[in-house]
Formats: sequence, C-alpha cells, structure tokens
Amino acid sequence: MSVAMSIEAINEQLLRAIGVGVAVLTAEDQRFVFRNNTFHEWFDGDEPETDLGALFPDFSINDLMAELKANKRFTIEIKRKIKRRERIYAADFTLSEEDGGGMIILVCQNISRIRELESMIDSYSQMVERNTREIKREKEQVEKLLLNMMPRSVYDEFKTFGVVIPKLYDPVSVLMLDFVGFTQMAASADPAVTVSELNDIYSAFDRIGEQYGCERIKTMGDAYITVAGLPDPTPDHAGAVANAAIRFIRYLERRNEGHPNQWRCRIGITSGAVVGSVIGIQKYVYDIFGPAVNLASRLQDCSEAMEITTNGPVYDVLRESFRFDYKGKQQIRGFDEQDIFQLRDSREPIR
Repeated sequence: MSVAMSIEAINEQLLRAIGVGVAVLTAEDQRFVFRNNTFHEWFDGDEPETDLGALFPDFSINDLMAELKANKRFTIEIKRKIKRRERIYAADFTLSEEDGGGMIILVCQNISRIRELESMIDSYSQMVERNTREIKREKEQVEKLLLNMMPRSVYDEFKTFGVVIPKLYDPVSVLMLDFVGFTQMAASADPAVTVSELNDIYSAFDRIGEQYGCERIKTMGDAYITVAGLPDPTPDHAGAVANAAIRFIRYLERRNEGHPNQWRCRIGITSGAVVGSVIGIQKYVYDIFGPAVNLASRLQDCSEAMEITTNGPVYDVLRESFRFDYKGKQQIRGFDEQDIFQLRDSREPIR
C-alpha cells in the first residue's frame, strides 16, 4: 500500500512539474471522479463543481459526447478569466469504454504563454512586413528619382557597380531650349506661379520627347536639354529631335492663347558626338558633354523667339522630310563658319 501511494505521489509531482491538469469523468453523466491538484488549482473554487457542465457552463456537452462517440477523442481550447488576466488551456478529451461503463479522461495544458508568444510573433511579423513595405516604397521613390536624372540603362549600371563608366555616343542629336525674357518674368511675377508653370511646361516637354524617343538629360532654370540616340542608338535621331522641337513650339503657342504669362522659347538642334556619365560623389547628376552639346547651345543663341535653328549637316539629313529657311552663313563661337537654317515644319503631319 505504501509503495502504491508512493507511485501515485510521484505521478502527481511529475504532472505538476510539467504543468498538466488531469481529470476523470463518467461518460454517462460527465461527473468528476478524479482531479489532480494542478487541475484543481486551475479550475476549482472553494466548492468544486461535480460535473463538467457546471464547471464549463458555456461548453456544449452534446457536441462533446457526439464527437467522442464518433472519434473517441476531442480537443478544444478553453478560456478562463482569472482576475484581470485571461488564461487559455488546451483540453484533450479521450473516451474509454468498458463493459461496466465508460470513462472520459481530460488532460489540460496551460498554453497562455504560447498564445502570448504567438501574438508577439504576429505583431513582430506585421511590423517587419510594414517596415518592408515602407523600405520598398522608399526604394521605389529613390529609383523613380534616379530614373528622372539618368537613362534606365545608366541607372542599372550605377545600381549594379556603383559607378558609371563615361561613354562616347556618336552620332546623337541634341536639342537645347531656353525661354526668352525668363529673367524679367521671374523677377516680376509670383515665384510660386512661375515655378508651377515651368513645371507644367517641362512635364509636357517630357511627354512629347518620350513620344519620339528623346531622353531628357537635365533642366537648368529655364534651360531644357534633351537628346535622341542615347543610350540606345537611334537611326532617325535627327528626325526625333526635330519633331520634338516642332511640337514644343506648338504646345507653347496653344498654351499662350489661354494664359496671361506668355512663354516663348528659342531652340537649337544639331547632331554629333557626346560623352555621357554620372557626375558627383554625394550628389549625383547625369550629364552629357562634347561638341554637339556646345554647338546646340550656340545655335540656340542664334534663334529668335519661337524659332528652331540648326546647321548644314542636320539640314542635309532632314531636308526631304522637313521645311527649312536658309539664314545664310554665320560664324559660330568655338566652331567654323556654319550654314544656318531655320526649321519651319514637317512635310508630313506630326503624330
């Protein structure tokens, strides 16, 4: 007898040590016939309930018995609020049927800490996911900003290697544009209005340039530079910048009809070689250099308001497709004497 009592005491200590509550009930009326101390501490008050229905009034005894008769086992989570804290128990019911009647063995484990940890993990996962979305959004914003500063192929090279090797592009066509009287306008008009209108105009120029495969290189105040044939070679690069230039003029003419501020530009276009590269270490900018850039700037200086000026090589390439007026020979600073032409219009309707 003493040996049996010792074994029972050892079993009780083991069950308490691993935090398991055990109870035995009759299958016929679900009355308790045994409860270990852990179970008693978790569920019983000063006067322990005698049956399962009284202990757990919200529990469906009929559903439990139907499940036990069908599968011999049923598992559920039970929540009990102790003072201000809710505890969660995993309850495992097992039906044992014998000739003399059946018994239900109920084994409970306190899984409150597990659920708290799962909730913490879920919260952490949501925080990580939120941070990941924010990082992705910031990355997309940075990428969008850099793509506004340089061609995609240049950006891909910069992103992969951290540097961009200067490249010679020959031939390409360059369009240089600035606005007549911009300094006086900026000084006399509301700065916010001037910047807003300039932003609208440059955005329209970008859309027009994209239609003809032109890559906007940069803007400097009232100066706008775009190029065709870079970074990917374009056979009709001269025609691309010519069409874009004509559309720029048309856009401004239509815009001026309904706006008090009259924006008038001068444009110079030419073809030749340029070098493209990313400049700067901390503040990056993609820029192009070379004779074609300088000559386009000089030709723009030769233009009157709302005129497009070019030189002989461009005229030779485009004279079958566009209308020109010959303006005579002119000495261009830094270059030889040039045949100067005013580009009037395309001979075919511009898309």
